[in-house]
Amino acid sequence: MNTAQTLSTPEAARGWRMAAIALLAVRFVQGWIYWGGGTRRFIYAPSKIDPSAHWMAYKFQTAMPGALLGTDHLVAWLLQHFTWLYAGVIVFSAVEMIAGFMLIAGLFTRLAALATIGLSFVLMLLFGWQGATCIDEWTMAAANFGMGITLLLAGGGAYSLDSWLARRKPRLAASRAFNWIGGAGPLPLSEGAFKKLALVLFWITVGFVVLTYNYYRGSVVTPFHGGPVSPSRHHWSLSQGRLAPDGSVRFHAYVDAGTPAEVSNVLRASLVSDGGQIVEEWDGMLLARTPRTAFRNDFAYQQIHAGRFGLVGPVGAQAMVELAPARPALQLPAGRYTLQLVSVNGHVWSLPLTRP
Repeated sequence: MNTAQTLSTPEAARGWRMAAIALLAVRFVQGWIYWGGGTRRFIYAPSKIDPSAHWMAYKFQTAMPGALLGTDHLVAWLLQHFTWLYAGVIVFSAVEMIAGFMLIAGLFTRLAALATIGLSFVLMLLFGWQGATCIDEWTMAAANFGMGITLLLAGGGAYSLDSWLARRKPRLAASRAFNWIGGAGPLPLSEGAFKKLALVLFWITVGFVVLTYNYYRGSVVTPFHGGPVSPSRHHWSLSQGRLAPDGSVRFHAYVDAGTPAEVSNVLRASLVSDGGQIVEEWDGMLLARTPRTAFRNDFAYQQIHAGRFGLVGPVGAQAMVELAPARPALQLPAGRYTLQLVSVNGHVWSLPLTRP
């Protein structure tokens, strides 16, 4: 059964139009979400795409700890290649704004819906793990993905520019290409083919939603859990430690968990001997006086640095940090030690060190 046959009866045409009217709110909300995201950057808050301000690069860097399928490496590469990073931010924002407008207006609705499906997929990979009280970013991406699939199948329907174009230009309305990218009626498929396509897309949606939810929170085939990367509790991964005879310590730090809404604050660092004795300690005031030259950050955006009361680490920040000797004329004997960083919340992160 072709498209013309599908709408050949008044009852069929009326049923499709009523379904389109029922989906009008879905089309508007999906469009407004992406239109709002794009226009905030281009019109209402241009600082978000201004490299001299706190722009989108900072947001992308916060995604790195929990990004899926290797996209953290892609983000890291972009953060170190400004031209590609800036182009990516502009293109991503432009697609959001244009696709959002097209959905609101119902212009080439299926093409716009396909674009929002792609955006939702990318946003899930990057930010799906985030949300301090619940997985907010997962909820947004999952909902937008399902809404995009629905609009891709339904098209613009009633009260859309697609519908207006179809009425004004009958030859355009009969075009298969127009009905694949927009159109006011069903896709140019037989009823059986349409059902198969709809079911395939349905099961893709089920897999996308259920599998990502299970990965982030369980509650499907495993008990509820906080996720591989905590979106609420900060964590510092410490590596590449080097301990000098005078007590200076050099290490690499990566704030690889926690909410991007707040920074992590380290108020004390201690060097503990193998026997459990504190041989060196940097309190908050001493850490606060750490010079800028002691930090070699991997990226130019989210950066570990000295704050008023100690070390400050935004989510996604990575840096080599060097702590000068806390005690003058200290000569450490050879042996094993442990560097401990203590946060304002009492969390302790450790790094084994060896003084050769």
